[in-house]
Formats: sequence, structure tokens, C-alpha cells
Amino acid sequence: MDSISSFYGMFLENYTGLWVLGSVVLLLFVGFFSSPLIVWAIALAAVLVGFGAPTWLLAVYAVIAIIFLITPLRAALVTSGLLAFMKKMQFLPKISDTEKAALDAGAVWVEKDLFSGNPNFGNLLKEDYPQLTAEEQAFMDGPVNNLCAVLDHWKIHKEKDIPKEAWDIIKKEKFLGMIIPKEYGGLGFSALAHSEVIMKISSRSLSTAITVMVPNSLGPAELLAHYGTDAQKNRYLPRLATGDEIPCFGLTEPTAGSDAGSITSTGVLFKGPDGKLQIKLNWNKRWITLAAISTTIGLAFRLRDPENLLGKGEDVGITCALIPSSTPGVVLGRRHDPLGIPFYNCPTQGKDVVVNAEDAIIGGVANAGKGWLMLMECLAAGRGISLPAQATGGSKLAARVVSAHSLVRRQFGMSIGRFEGVEEPLARIGAAAYQLEAMRRYCLGAIDKGIKPGVITAMQKYYATEMGRQVINDSMDIMGGAGISMGPRNVLAEIYIATPIGITVEGANILTRTLMIFGQGALRAHPFAYAEVKTAEAGDLKGFDRAFWGHIGHVIRNTCRAVLLSCSRGFLASTPDVHPQMKVYVRRLTWTSATFALLSDVAMGVLGGQLKAKQKITGRFADILANMYMATAILRRFEYEGRREEDLAFAHYNLKRCMANIQTGFDGIFDNLKIPGLRWFFKGWIGAWSRINSVGSQASDGWSHGIAAAMLKEGGIRDRLSDGIYLPTDKNEAIGRLEHAFSVTNKAEAAEKKVKKAIREGVLPKKKVHLLLDEARQKNVITQDELKLIQESDAVRYDAILVDDFSQEEYMSRHS
Repeated sequence: MDSISSFYGMFLENYTGLWVLGSVVLLLFVGFFSSPLIVWAIALAAVLVGFGAPTWLLAVYAVIAIIFLITPLRAALVTSGLLAFMKKMQFLPKISDTEKAALDAGAVWVEKDLFSGNPNFGNLLKEDYPQLTAEEQAFMDGPVNNLCAVLDHWKIHKEKDIPKEAWDIIKKEKFLGMIIPKEYGGLGFSALAHSEVIMKISSRSLSTAITVMVPNSLGPAELLAHYGTDAQKNRYLPRLATGDEIPCFGLTEPTAGSDAGSITSTGVLFKGPDGKLQIKLNWNKRWITLAAISTTIGLAFRLRDPENLLGKGEDVGITCALIPSSTPGVVLGRRHDPLGIPFYNCPTQGKDVVVNAEDAIIGGVANAGKGWLMLMECLAAGRGISLPAQATGGSKLAARVVSAHSLVRRQFGMSIGRFEGVEEPLARIGAAAYQLEAMRRYCLGAIDKGIKPGVITAMQKYYATEMGRQVINDSMDIMGGAGISMGPRNVLAEIYIATPIGITVEGANILTRTLMIFGQGALRAHPFAYAEVKTAEAGDLKGFDRAFWGHIGHVIRNTCRAVLLSCSRGFLASTPDVHPQMKVYVRRLTWTSATFALLSDVAMGVLGGQLKAKQKITGRFADILANMYMATAILRRFEYEGRREEDLAFAHYNLKRCMANIQTGFDGIFDNLKIPGLRWFFKGWIGAWSRINSVGSQASDGWSHGIAAAMLKEGGIRDRLSDGIYLPTDKNEAIGRLEHAFSVTNKAEAAEKKVKKAIREGVLPKKKVHLLLDEARQKNVITQDELKLIQESDAVRYDAILVDDFSQEEYMSRHS
């Protein structure tokens, strides 16, 4: 007691200002290290005693501390009243059944760490990095290459169809059965192999890639494999694997696009004359890939049970069923025209189509009403495979083609790739190819472990397709006339035209960013928010008490971490064993995570149930969360691949871009999140501090120069950037011709430099190089072999930059 008495009021005796500062710092560090409540209680008591708090205040504090430390007391005396008040004020967001299904589908993965405010990068940078099995690699080297060899993007464009030779390979080699288990005649491939196949085909023909992609994505095969009855699996899966059954899946309708839960297609349950349950179906679907040639239609519809035959009430809910296309009442045959890309995308209708309920409903009548959950669980994985693979394949092809063109194409006596104005978009293309591959591999590692991270795969879909859009736009800028002249020489036009398709399908990008990534992520990835909503709805006082006060502690911890990490610019954050130049990014990401977690809670606290309507705000939060994820994937790739020096420019450029995007997101939130009574402080002071003390800025021109220079050299990082795409070597093909010109030009440049040096030294007159070749040879500036190499380079470069042209008859026949 004497020691306590001597401590009482000590902070007021001398250096009071320092004691105040020290107390604040002490409490900040208590929060920074996530100390338990008992440590907080002791620390606060010490501060109160040190500043000589009156006895009555100490007594009140002691009572409050005891109440909060004894959980049952806290729940009974405090939490119960809070719960009643929050319900009365409707503060917690209302979650519809379709939203619940989406939230409950799949699993939480690294996004939970990034949302925590204190991510464990030691674990995040050790996530599995998958590799193909020997069997899968053999499939890539054999059937996939064979398929790509018979594909001609220009011929497919002109004839508006995939050639029969390609279809024969697709069916024979079971391309449509990659996700079907081997015991049912499929290939049973990993998610990585599935992705690799789509990526390689995408670099050759998008129409074919989409045709192969869709049956292996959301559709009958996947739904049957996960939820079908044994009878359904045995009936359909072997035939789907060999292409004897062509599937489609009908989800989208004229009035139900991104809001797929609002579908109006109906099925009415009734008993047939034989006493068996049957369904009468009516539907009107559109944008259904492969519908016109399908033999089996997967259908999502709302099942009604007027006689309550299932005992689930009249509105049973969204249900998935398989309908043979030959069933009376099924209407097929018409097609949409998706920007001229000739894959089957079609409407389909059904008029009073009657099917046996047990046979048709996927999983039998036991799965009636479970369709939405089934769809969300499948999409939770599928969004991370097909479209990201397509975007990555297209971007890798663009990096290869545009880098070659940038060296081969010359203006003002030099390769256009060496103009700084061209270096800038060329570097963006190369950096994007590196980043997309990092994201693809990182996500597939989780999926192949059996994790279905719905929030992360939504990020993959949105940001991969948006990066693909940026890549192809930059590519067209650099290619110039060669990019806009369609024909067999132009391998990028199809990607440019088709880009909006990937942006639109599997959840339109605008709503994926503004509603799904943070809208669902804020509940799903947050350590306490969804538990609060669920326990409140269930009236679970004990569970709500644990979630609510856990949430309060989470906010306090992240406030402390955000303040200290901001003041130290992240240097208080620990870092795992990474390349020395990468440590700064790990620290900045830890700092970002704490700030992001705190601001997320501020937004949820201020906006409550209105948060999902504030989509400009949620979109910025999505950008921050996604850029943290993408930066983590980039770090993982750089570390996994051996910290190569030639990759440093790509890693730095991408990581700096991610951090700059994060800062832009923070700026937008500080400017636009309206906190009643405090907006002046939030925007004017904290926002200003955030801009002055930013987490990151754009990469310097030196890094973009390093990327562009590396892309203009043979081998090395350029080959690794395009690993996994189809690269024909035949000089009669566009890519083979361009690659040959690129190789010869690279070799000839050394000899050309000798001529230019001789001009500078006065050995040769000041003329263009090609006018001095004979004189340079006569004066032994170059050898005879070097002369031939330069002459060959001039010839192959000229041939490589030519574009296609057509007679009037040829042109009109192509457009007839």
C-alpha cells in the first residue's frame, strides 16, 4: 500500500507533459500488441492513480472494470440492453436469403488476415504455389498443343465457327471433362491444370477457349460432381466428359442479370398420374453459352409447391435442375452475337416443360430450394479460374507480340520501344503480365487445397479482367496501324474486341467491385461483423456479447496500430525473411492493413445498414483490400521464384503501383466518408496527414525503363513472362514471323552499333545506316557475316510490319 501511496499523483509533480505523452504512448503500445483486457485494466488503473484521480472515480472505474472482466455480468448488465437498442434502431444490416447464401458459400482465406489489421506475412508468403503433375504436363504438351495447332483465329472469325478438326480433338481428349472425376470418365484435373489449359487456348483462339471454359465452369458437370445423386452422376458425367452430351446452364434472364436471385423462371411441383412428383417449368433465359447446340440444359428456377408436397411451404426457393434439350416445350436454336466473337451464346425458352422431380433436380428432391447456395459455392471457386486464366493468357500474348513489334518497328532511325513515350505503356504491359501470373498462381494454390475463397475469387475476376483491358488498350496504342488492321497477321484484334465479354460475365465488374468484394468481404472477412449480425438475428446474447465486445477490442487495437504504424511509417511492423528490398513493402502493407481495418469499422459504424448502398465508398475499400491481396501475391511470386535480380524491376513497379492505388483509395475515403460532426476533422486533418504521410507513390521512370529494356531482349524474363501460352515457330504464321524478326533484329543490333560508332568517330559519313553498309564493309567496320545479318534484319523487319489487305470482293464476302 505504501508503494501505491507513493505512486499516487506522481505524474503531477514533475514533467507532467511528458507523463501525459508517456501515458498515451503506453496505452498505444498496449493496444499495438493486442494485449488482453486485464492488461488494459491494469494499465488504465496505473494511469489514473499516477495522475491522482479522486477516490470516487477510482471506485467507479473498479466497478466498470469488474463488470467488463466478468463476461456473464457484462452480458447481463450491458450487452442485453445494447442488443435491444440496436434491434429497435435497426442499426444492423438486414441480410436477404440470397445474400446469406453468398456469404455462407465458400471459405475465408488470406482476406481475413488482410482485414485483421495485423496480417501474418510469414504465413501469407508461404502459401502453396502449385505445380502441374506429370500427367497434367503431358496433357499440356500433347493434346493442348495439338488443339492449338489446328486453330486459326482468322479462319474462325471468317467462318464464324470452330473447325470440325478442333471439335474432334476437344471431344476425343475430353477437354469438356477436365473437372469431372476420373471415376466418371473425366480427367479429374487440378484447378491449376484447368487454368493452364484455358490460358494456353486463350492465347490462340478466344472462341475456342470460351467453348472449352464454360462446360468446365459453372454448369451441369460441376453441379453434378458436387451435389448430384449417384444415378445422375452415372447417367450424365461420362457422356459430358466425352462431349456426347453438350451442356449449358441457364441462369441469366431479361430482368435478372447481376441480381440473379430475382429470376422469374418458375417450376410448379405436382403429382403425376403415377403418383410421382413432377415439375412444370416455364423459363425465358438469355446469354446462355452453348445453348443452341446443347443436349442438356442446367436450369436455375424458383420452385413453387402449391400443395406443400415437400413440407417446405409454397415458395421452396431457387432450385437447379437438368433438362434434356429434347424435352417437349424446350425452345433452342437462336443465337446472340457477342461482338462478333463466334462462340455459341444464345437465348432459350421453356413452355410448360414437364420433368420428373427426382430425376431432374440436381441431388434429387432433397436439394429442392438449395440451388442458390449450390451456385454460390461453385462460383466461389470458379471465378478464380476461368476468366483470370483468359485475361492472363491474353496479357502474356500481348506482352510477347508488343515487345517484338516494339523492337522490330522503327521510326526516326530507332526501335519505337526505346522511345520513352512507348516505354511507359510497354512497361505497364510487362508488369501486368508478371502480376497477373502472380495472382493466378497464388489463388489457385488455395483452390487446389480445397479452399473456395469467394471474396478473393471475386477480386481475381474483377481485377484480372480490368488489367487485361488496360493491357490490350496499351497494346493497341503501341501497335498503331498494325493493331487496327484485321487479318491473319493481327493476333491481338480478337482480344481487343472480346474484352468487354469477360468484363460482363460471371458478375458484371462494376457490381463485383462495389457490392461483392467489400460489401460481402466486410462481413465475411471481418473477424466479428458477420458473427454480430448472425447472433443478433438469432437472439444469441452470449454469442453477440462475444462478437460485439470482440469487435470493440478489434477497433481499439487497430486504432493503436494505425497511429503507431503511421507515425513510424510502418517501421514498427515485423517482417519475415524476404529480400531486403521487399521489407519496406511488407511494412507498408502491415500499416495499410491496420488503417484499412480501422476505417472499415468507422464506415460500418457510421453507415450501418446503409453501407451497401454507398457503393462509391465500398468500391474504394474494395480497391484497397484487393491491392493488399495483389501485392501479397507479387511478393509471394518474387520470393518463390528465387528473388531473381532480373525480376526486381517488375516487383518494384507492381508493388509501388499497388501502394499508390491504396493511397488513392484512402484519399477518396477521407474525402467522402461523412461522419456527423467530425467530417471537418476526418477530411481536413486526418485526410491531410494521410496525403503528407502516404503509404506509397507511383514507381519511378527508372523501373519502367528497366521493364521495357528487359522485354526487348531475347530470353530471360521475356520468356518467363509468356510461359504457358502457345507460340508457333512457323515463319508463315504471324507470331512465328514476328518472333523471327525479333531474334534477327536483336542479333543485328550489335553490328549496327559498330556502324553508328564509326559515324560518330568520323570513319563513316553522317548518313542512315542502311546507306552505309557497303562502305562499312569496305572499311572493315563490320564483317561479311554482320553485313548479311543487317541486310536480313532489314528484310525480315519489313515483312513483319506489313498488315493485311483485301480486294473489294474479299472484303465484302467476309462481311456478308
